[in-house]
Amino acid sequence: MTNFAFLEAEWPSVYEAATKASNAVYPDPRTACFYARRALELAVQWVYKYDYSLLLPYQENLSALVHEPTFKKVAGEAVFNKARVITTLGNQAVHSNSPIKEYDSLTVVSELFHISYWMARTYARQEKPELGLVFDPEELPRTTVPKQTIDQLQTLETSLREKDEKLSELLADKSALDEELKRLRAEVAKAKEAASSQPDTHDYSEAQTRDYFIDLLLKEAGWELNQAQDREFEVSGMPNGSGVGFVDYVLWGNDGRPLGLVEAKRTKRDPRVGQEQAKLYADCLENQFGQRPVIFYSKRLRTLDMGR
Repeated sequence: MTNFAFLEAEWPSVYEAATKASNAVYPDPRTACFYARRALELAVQWVYKYDYSLLLPYQENLSALVHEPTFKKVAGEAVFNKARVITTLGNQAVHSNSPIKEYDSLTVVSELFHISYWMARTYARQEKPELGLVFDPEELPRTTVPKQTIDQLQTLETSLREKDEKLSELLADKSALDEELKRLRAEVAKAKEAASSQPDTHDYSEAQTRDYFIDLLLKEAGWELNQAQDREFEVSGMPNGSGVGFVDYVLWGNDGRPLGLVEAKRTKRDPRVGQEQAKLYADCLENQFGQRPVIFYSKRLRTLDMGR
């Protein structure tokens, strides 16, 4: 039994890739991220093929498919953000020499589990995944295998993509869809409608995904985040009972003074509350270090000038 056993009956190719990702989490994190992205690609392509409510974007690469508004609407914010994490780390695994650590591979496989659960819950025509199903890291094998190089993964990526269906060709003329595909689409639509009538009580760990994605973007931009002071930095002078606050992220210059702070945007909080909180944190840091940091929010991290 594996974390992805519920995929095997209806999505064997996704199951195979997810299993390979799971098996590589500890011995080869880079390969685990590669196969997690591969599993996501196969899952997203399946959804586009069989869910007629989705519109193909101008490109067929994974990022374009995930960001297409109709996919985002069907998947929801939690699944969309998890797909972004897997896509980003999967791309890094194949196209960057940046180190991929066990924590990264464990995270992407966990995120893949949640996406797989969503897909099975939404589209399964046979047995749905059990309610209360959770990802169990203890089921991941701790084996030793030779690690694959970036060159090997790039060659594998090219080979696999040559075998993939071309969605634009398959779905270009909806009136010409073969009868079997039409029948399966009707079955999938029926399963989707039935799933939508029941509340989704699965815990998608949205806060954990958000925080990890912020880490990922900052590291991608050159911030190591390897010091205790980089996260949850304590400041004094806050207008509360204890006078103490904790800054989500502080970005430090080489002189030891704060260049910027990042306040993570909590989904269920009024953004004005977060803005005021960040301003107060900046005041405290300025009083302590004599330099006012630039304020950034998680939703616009990519605009941050990372020069130190």
